[in-house]
Amino acid sequence: MRVHLYTGSLELVRRSGVGQAVAHQRAMLESAGVEVVESWALPADAVHINTVLPDAPLAAWRARLRGERVVVYGHSTMEDFRNSFVGSNRLAPLFKQWLRLCYNRGDVVLTPTPYARNILDGYGLRPPVQVLSNGVDTDFFAPDAARRAEFRRRYGLGDGEKAVVSAGHFMQRKGILSFIRLARALPAVRFFWFGYTQPALVPADIRQAMAEAPANLTFPGFVSQAELRDAYCGADLFCFCSHEETEGIVVLEALGCGVPVLVRDIPVYEGWLTHGETVYKARSEADWPALAAGILDGTLPDLTAAGRRVAEARSLTRLGRQLCEVYRRLDRAAPHPRPAPLRAR
Repeated sequence: MRVHLYTGSLELVRRSGVGQAVAHQRAMLESAGVEVVESWALPADAVHINTVLPDAPLAAWRARLRGERVVVYGHSTMEDFRNSFVGSNRLAPLFKQWLRLCYNRGDVVLTPTPYARNILDGYGLRPPVQVLSNGVDTDFFAPDAARRAEFRRRYGLGDGEKAVVSAGHFMQRKGILSFIRLARALPAVRFFWFGYTQPALVPADIRQAMAEAPANLTFPGFVSQAELRDAYCGADLFCFCSHEETEGIVVLEALGCGVPVLVRDIPVYEGWLTHGETVYKARSEADWPALAAGILDGTLPDLTAAGRRVAEARSLTRLGRQLCEVYRRLDRAAPHPRPAPLRAR
């Protein structure tokens, strides 16, 4: 079997979760013995499309003309577009219509959680929507004492000094304001937010909050996957304050590295992350400092072994086998339909 992993315009989003998801797909496919190509030079059994940039529906159209099945990944929703970049709330209804156009180009839409599928089901899409986690490389993202020591040396963390890590774009949806407030509430703890967003895209209130952030909070910027892994290993807590996700790849990465995880209690985690069993969940803004302090001082039970098992259940090797089953179902489906007009339906 040969799969075309379409990478047109991917450079524009490579530093996002979408870019990481594409890397995961390659690893999944290769682990299952599938040949992966990134050009139109060779015919493929299926074409993966991950972005919703302007070239995406054109790529799907081209694949259909070649008789190739189109697997569209539903990484984005109108709901997680809101409260992100400058002007996103005003554009959200139009973005939903664009998503419908892009997702309707597929023979199947894959989205990472039942929660995301429920949202997309409400969009009235023509192709079926199926759930397949983005997965995590549990060999790469794994506990490592040497990497922990390296992270702590690099950032000057003293013996016994606690470190809390988060990652993401500088946007309200990702919970950066809550993270800044948490850092202010726990001044004896070091906080690190990894990630970067072009300043022109960052709302003014976020820029101001970051400029006024307490001295115990550091913004190291965008780092490589290896450096981010070191940060997970070196942290005493991974705190993800996001208000809306379709899954949260960074949560899986942190779980894989065996770091305690604290997330906001939002619907996307229902059914696979359980408060007090695999992670801790903050139901209100007032919960963050108490839960973080309890995790850091050890008064709350250690859930890291159970969290690691959650990551292992979503290893890339396991998901590669599940992805191949998606192809088999497509092969058993009706003959490939003629290309539909490039308009939302």
